Amino acid sequence: MSFTLRGGLVGDGTGAPGAVADISVEDGRITAIGPAAGPASSAIDVTGCVVAPGFVDLHTHYDAQLFWDPTASPSPLHGVTTVFGGNCGFGLAPAADEDVEYLTRLMARVEGIPLQAIEAGVPFDWSGFGDWLARIEDNGTAVNAGFLAGHSAIRRAVMGDRAVGEPASAAEIDAMVGVLRDMLAAGAVGFSTSRSHTHHDGDGNPIPSRFATDDELLALCGAVSVFPGTQLEAIVPGCINGFTADEKAMLARMSSAADRPLNWNVLGVSGGDGHLSQLAASDYAAAHGARVVALTIPAGMKLRLSFLSGMVLDALPGWEEILGLPVDERLAALSDPAVRKRMDEGAHSPDAGMIGLLATWENLRIVETFAPENAPYEGRSVKSIARASGQEPFDALLDIVVADRLRTGVSPAMPPESPEVWKARVEVWRDPRVIVGGSDAGAHLDMMCGATYSSFLVGPAVREHGLLSIEEAVWLLTGAPAGLYGLTDRGRLEVGAAADLVVFDPSAVAPREERTRDDLPGGTSRLYAEADGFHHVYVNGVEIVRDGGLTGATPGSVLRAGRDTTTVRARPDREHQGEP
Repeated sequence: MSFTLRGGLVGDGTGAPGAVADISVEDGRITAIGPAAGPASSAIDVTGCVVAPGFVDLHTHYDAQLFWDPTASPSPLHGVTTVFGGNCGFGLAPAADEDVEYLTRLMARVEGIPLQAIEAGVPFDWSGFGDWLARIEDNGTAVNAGFLAGHSAIRRAVMGDRAVGEPASAAEIDAMVGVLRDMLAAGAVGFSTSRSHTHHDGDGNPIPSRFATDDELLALCGAVSVFPGTQLEAIVPGCINGFTADEKAMLARMSSAADRPLNWNVLGVSGGDGHLSQLAASDYAAAHGARVVALTIPAGMKLRLSFLSGMVLDALPGWEEILGLPVDERLAALSDPAVRKRMDEGAHSPDAGMIGLLATWENLRIVETFAPENAPYEGRSVKSIARASGQEPFDALLDIVVADRLRTGVSPAMPPESPEVWKARVEVWRDPRVIVGGSDAGAHLDMMCGATYSSFLVGPAVREHGLLSIEEAVWLLTGAPAGLYGLTDRGRLEVGAAADLVVFDPSAVAPREERTRDDLPGGTSRLYAEADGFHHVYVNGVEIVRDGGLTGATPGSVLRAGRDTTTVRARPDREHQGEP
């Protein structure tokens, strides 16, 4: 297949000023860039549009979704052509028969993917990581997809039920290293782990990786060091609350042991200098011969809460027990005045900490409702609803939630962000210690649609705030993340590169509003947002998005470390250690 995109402003992924040029494609590769680069008979007029490399999303959880939705929707609608999964230590391989149920419930619990969807949509007809990659490849994907090796899956494969609650013996650590080496040899693009206090499995217990000793973590990171084109990703409590000295030291030691950059998710910038103290972890690492990189989201933090999944809300004192009940029992509990009183008191207790700020019920806004009688409440504050009904705000909120059978979307009121906050945010995007990303696309499906970050950055962030050029915004989504992961063939527009291309109208591109879609396996739902302004998205020279809609084509590649990536070292001056 050959064609030419004619007359667009080419943003090549380097951040350099763009120029109007033609781009010719043949057999999935860029063959020419310049004036009149291809025959007019195959030309597509893209005058007035930007032509950019496909966007690269380093932090997704599409591991399960790709089986029932090879398009990885809605990410391609927002210009994304390459995704990476297996983050936070979670994955679906290796998966012996006796581990499938545990891994399924773990993924559902931590990443907010409905359990019924995974059970109905994922075949689990593999055992090893290499078999799993081959299964995805056979299934086909619209986007290019690479996957990290997840620590919790590795620990479960070696220790079984003992992976939760016990440290590993020296022999078990050696066995885990062996499993990881097999995964890396099969093409895993690196290793991921989590020590986050918010990560619990399907039984409500801390996830397996939280029981790993420092020696276990460093041994696994050391295994990464001899495989080319690999990376590290980690989540620790300080990613949310601010890093302790011990956490800074541990992140640096992990990066040093692997001689690879380590990225963490997610850095928010909302005022003050809290983000500067977070970035001090990168400074500490650099001073100790390592490299630690923060992922950040371009928009201000948006939080949508649901009493169905209960995530975030279940951190309020006394709430986890209630929100962990089956739906019908939960509905009964939330209708009981005595239970409501206990929950309200717990949310306002000193033990609630910062999360207790959510308990200012009157400031919550009803984002989406589902029962017909609740339709008039969409877009209104709980305060206005309670005042009209003569109720206490918490009662008014829970009456709506119960009528919606827990599906109500609720968001805290967010104050307008000052120009100073946006200036600080753009400075962070440009900071070499930071990469724009952290979407979590494919996860937390009743709380957010993280895939919208890219259309926001090249759209409203450029148009409305005017703090960076469109070419720089393109670089933040393409060349910068591709460079961190050592992608050899993507992230820039140059002759010979894979033809992953995005064509968008800079005057119109923007994410649409998030709404619930009942389109997951098992009759379950997710939040979904389309985009405006994207006319064409190509992967390997094949169009996967046309005029804002998916074509259904699946030309994507499963990316493998060392074949599709080159090594990016934490210490560039270090001598090469050799291959496995």
